[in-house]
Amino acid sequence: MKGINTRDDIELLVRTFYKQVRQDELLGPVFEPMIKDWEAHFEHLTNFWESNLFFRKTYSGDPLQKHIDVDSYHNGTINEMHFGVWINLWYKTVDELFEGEVAQIAKNRARNMGTFIHLKIFEARQKRKAK
Repeated sequence: MKGINTRDDIELLVRTFYKQVRQDELLGPVFEPMIKDWEAHFEHLTNFWESNLFFRKTYSGDPLQKHIDVDSYHNGTINEMHFGVWINLWYKTVDELFEGEVAQIAKNRARNMGTFIHLKIFEARQKRKAK
């Protein structure tokens, strides 16, 4: 096994991970209606992870708002199970493909982002209810 060293490594990780996500009985139905162009999505997510892992300015966007929009589309039904399955698939994919410091950083950042996004989705729901 090798470390995550290049953009191609990140692209392999993203594509492999989302192949599993799309096939997952819990996560697949969440993502499929939201993503119209998977190739563009893979590029966007590769940019996101390249920016996060290698500190390159390849990503622009608002992942928090995108996830709030997904939850809203699904009528506020995204819950801790979704995040648990998502992080478990991410860890499994990273561990199957890579080893080393950057692989561990990828897992840690995904866990932290998942926790943050989950909390912010809950806050956004509360704001929608208050209106």
